[in-house]
Amino acid sequence: MTEPDVDVARTFLDVLRTAAQTGDRSALYPLLADDVEWLTPQRDVEGIEAAQQELTWIKPPDTLELEFDEPNLSDLGGGHVVSDVHEVYRVKGTGEFAYARDRRIDLTIRDGKVARYEMRIVG
Repeated sequence: MTEPDVDVARTFLDVLRTAAQTGDRSALYPLLADDVEWLTPQRDVEGIEAAQQELTWIKPPDTLELEFDEPNLSDLGGGHVVSDVHEVYRVKGTGEFAYARDRRIDLTIRDGKVARYEMRIVG
């Protein structure tokens, strides 16, 4: 494993988890390259300025609480790190299970920053 790339990926995913649970995205931006590509099934964002303006959907759901399992990281070399993430959504207030989702996050790390983020729903 390329430890520095895996460390960057792990830090990024921890910060992303916090942003998804709190809505505070400010800690994400220093981890992104200026020319970052952020790709999801719903939309694509290119560049740090666009990311700062358009990543507003990274926030907790209005009526649900979001839990994440520890990410399973695979270092594919050359700055390419993939993580499978299991998310559990629960009803706010009661904690009742609502649904779960599995996602694959594919990261490209360059010069200690995330240069490419691609998220796919896999379950």
